Amino acid sequence: MRLPFPTNRANRAAQLARSALLAALLIVMGGPAAAQSSYNLIMEARLMDGAEPLTSGVIWRVFAPSPERDGSLPLVFETEQGGTAAVKLPPGDYLVHAAFGRAGATKRVTISDDDQFESLVLNAGGLVLDSVVNEEQSLPADRLSFEILQENEAGDLITVVPHAGKDSLIPLSAGKYHVVSRYGSVNAIVRADIVVEAGKLTRAVMRHTGAEVTLKLVSEIGGEAIANTSWTVTTQDGITVHESIGAFPSIVLTAGGYTAIAKHQDRIYSRDFTVEAGVERDIEVQLEDIVQPETGTLVAEPDGAEPVAEE
Repeated sequence: MRLPFPTNRANRAAQLARSALLAALLIVMGGPAAAQSSYNLIMEARLMDGAEPLTSGVIWRVFAPSPERDGSLPLVFETEQGGTAAVKLPPGDYLVHAAFGRAGATKRVTISDDDQFESLVLNAGGLVLDSVVNEEQSLPADRLSFEILQENEAGDLITVVPHAGKDSLIPLSAGKYHVVSRYGSVNAIVRADIVVEAGKLTRAVMRHTGAEVTLKLVSEIGGEAIANTSWTVTTQDGITVHESIGAFPSIVLTAGGYTAIAKHQDRIYSRDFTVEAGVERDIEVQLEDIVQPETGTLVAEPDGAEPVAEE
């Protein structure tokens, strides 16, 4: 994975290349002599003091400092994601903002009578997230999701990144974050507090204890799954964690004991089962696992027959 973070291996060739880039920007914009009433503002962003300038992933915005009637600041200039940027501006005051993922910095700039160079320090780092089962059993990316939260001034956790993918580089302001990893969509959830440092890439691997199971209602072990079956999965405490309809739904559950309840043609079948970390398997509920109604309860007969009372 290629990261936009500059390394500490910058040499003389890189410095010369950067100087050439700045010179090229001035030439493309016509140079300061092209329009005496406007001057070049060249902008670069760094993750921290002393770091090399970012070469990609930065969005630049320049605003006029006086708000509009609706309170918004007039946008003077905006770029696509990139690195160093330049804009020609008439003399005056401006607000320059650099956005790098969820990190950003703003600086007030005054253009007077000459070209100007500004370097913004983002005080930011990067975070790459992954999750495994047991020690090193990799999990499929389409089954994983991450939510990144951070405490506000009131001490409440506020979501800053609602959906982050596996192995994705997430630029963040330096600080402490609370990360929630979800494996599947039921109850396989783990949490961790992670610190992002300025100028550094932090890789965090979170460990789950869940596994994927497939629910089947069958006439015998290894038989074909019966369609039009309603499913309910409860914990040993009787808490419902999953409901669905289908012949063989697949779900991810955290390790522990559960009860699978299948309903088909007004009859109810039930089986207890255990989920072990990383062990994927079929949970087959058989027709012989029918839940017997209490004495005197009416039971619906198939094919439209009249219900009869169990004795």
